[in-house]
Amino acid sequence: MPRRHHFAFCVLRFSFLIFVTAACIPSPASRRADPSAGAAPNFILITPNPNATATATPFQPVPASDTPTPTQTLIPTDTSVPTNTATTTPVPAATSAPTLENTVQASTALPDTPIPQNLRTLYTFYATLNYAAKTVAVNETIRYTNLTGQGLSNVVMAVEPNLWSNCFSLSALNQDGTTVTHYTLNGQKLIVYPSQAIQPGAATTFSLSYNLTLPPKRFEDTFGYLGYQINLTDWYPFIVPFINGQWVLHDPWAFGEHLVYDSVDFDVNLKVDDPKVIVAASAPGESNGQWTRYQLDGARTFVLSASDRFKMDDSAVGSVKIRSYYFAGDENAGGAVTWMATQSLGLYDVKFAPFPYPSISVVETDVPDGQEYDGLVFLSTNFYAEYNGSAKSNLITIGTHEIAHQWWFGLVGDDQALEPWLDEAMAVYSERIFYQYNYPNYGNWWWDFRVNYFSPSGYVDQSIYSFTTFRDYVNAVYLNGANFLEELRVRVGDAAFFAFLKDYASRYAHKHVTAGDFFATLRLHTNTDFSDIIQKYFQGSY
Repeated sequence: MPRRHHFAFCVLRFSFLIFVTAACIPSPASRRADPSAGAAPNFILITPNPNATATATPFQPVPASDTPTPTQTLIPTDTSVPTNTATTTPVPAATSAPTLENTVQASTALPDTPIPQNLRTLYTFYATLNYAAKTVAVNETIRYTNLTGQGLSNVVMAVEPNLWSNCFSLSALNQDGTTVTHYTLNGQKLIVYPSQAIQPGAATTFSLSYNLTLPPKRFEDTFGYLGYQINLTDWYPFIVPFINGQWVLHDPWAFGEHLVYDSVDFDVNLKVDDPKVIVAASAPGESNGQWTRYQLDGARTFVLSASDRFKMDDSAVGSVKIRSYYFAGDENAGGAVTWMATQSLGLYDVKFAPFPYPSISVVETDVPDGQEYDGLVFLSTNFYAEYNGSAKSNLITIGTHEIAHQWWFGLVGDDQALEPWLDEAMAVYSERIFYQYNYPNYGNWWWDFRVNYFSPSGYVDQSIYSFTTFRDYVNAVYLNGANFLEELRVRVGDAAFFAFLKDYASRYAHKHVTAGDFFATLRLHTNTDFSDIIQKYFQGSY
C-alpha cells in the first residue's frame, strides 16, 4: 500500500498539506539513484534547527550529513480507471479520520473460534511480468466464504494500485462465472454488489482481469519500479476484513499504515519475460515450465521483488529457508543480513511462536529504512552502504525489527491505523529482546540509540490520525511503546511476561486483536497490579 512504510525522519519537523496532490518523487542522490523518477510535488518545508543532528530512520541518530532529506508527501488522489457505468449507487464521500472509539475493546481474552483452513479466503493469481516494459497482466480469482454471520449485499475490496494515476486498468469482473454489472471503483475502494446477497456460510468466487502499468517508485514507498528493480507490494485487489458489522478500509494518511488484512491463503503463478530476472517472493517458488508457482497459507500479504541485478545469500532455521537479496558491492552486508535473520528466527521461534511461513526473504531496496510484509521484508540500501561490520548498525536493528513483524503483524493481526502500537511497539521491543540474548553488553547502547535519544513521550494507544508529524507518531507509538513494555515486563516479571507473549501469539494466530485482547490475555498470567502503568502510557482504560 502507498503508505505501508516507515518514513525516513531527520530531526526536522515537517508540515504537510492534507489536500495536496502528490506526484512521484525521486530518491535522494545515491549510488543507485534512478533518473526515471518523476518530478517533486508541492510541499511546505519548515526550516530545521541548524544545530539538530540528522537521523536516517525514525529510531537511530547518525552523524550529520549534507545529503538532502526526502520530504513527506501525501499519496496521489487522482485516478484514471474505468468504472462500470451500470451502477447508480453513489460512492460514499470521504469520511473524517477514524478514531479509537470505532474499535471494540475485548473485556475477556476468550478468542473466537479459529477459521478452518479450508474456509479461509483463497487468492489465486496468474501474473505475467514484462520486466522491460514495467507492466503486469493479472488474472485473479478470490474464493470467499461468508463467515460474517449475516447476509452480504456488497463486498468491499481494497485496490491500492488505483491510488496511482493510470496504474490499474480493470478489464473484467465476474462472480461465479457471471459478469458483475453493478460495482463502483473510486480511489482505493472497489465495492461489488452481487445480484443476490451472499448468505451466511455460502461460498462465492470473484474473478478479475486487470493490467498494472507500474509507476516510478517513490523513495518513501516500496511499490513501483527503479531502473534496476521492480517491487510489487499491495499490488492486487483484496477483500478487506468485515469486523463488528462493517467492512474495514481506512483512509490513507500521510504516514503510518492504514490497511487491515485478514489471514488468507495464496496461490501465485508468475511468468517473467526475462530469464535474467531473479524474483524474491513471500514464499519459495516451484518452477513449472515458463511459470513459477508460490504457495503461502495463513498470511496477510503476498509480495514480489524482481531484479536482473540481485545477488543472493541463504541459510535456514530448521525447514525455514532464509534468503538475503542484495546488490553488487554489498556482499558483506548481505551476509550480515543472513546472519541477523537466522538469529532472529531462532530466538523468536522460542520466545514467541514457531515461525509461521516456509521462508523469509530480506530484500535491499531504495527506501528510507525498512518495511514488513509476510515472508518478505525490505531494508534500505543506505543501511547496506553504511554497514560497519558491527551489530551496532541500522542494518541489524531495523532488520530484526522487520522480521519481528512476522509475528506482530503477520501471525497476530491488528488494526494498523487505529491501534498501530499492537505491532509497532511490539516490534521495537523485540529488538530489545534480540540484543538482550545475542549482545547482552549492548543493552544500554540500544536504549540510548533507539529510544532515549529522542526523549519519547505521548500516549501509546493513539491512531495514526491523531498526529500531524511523523516524529510525534514514532515517539509515542513506537518508542514510548517500548518504554511501556519494559516497565510492564519489570513489573510482572520475566516468567509471566514471556508466558504471556507465547499465549498471546498462539491464542490470536491468524486473527485480529485489540488492546483489550492484549491486556485480557496478560491478566491470565499475572495477578500483579499494573493499572498505574496503563494510566501513565495509555489514554484509554483497559
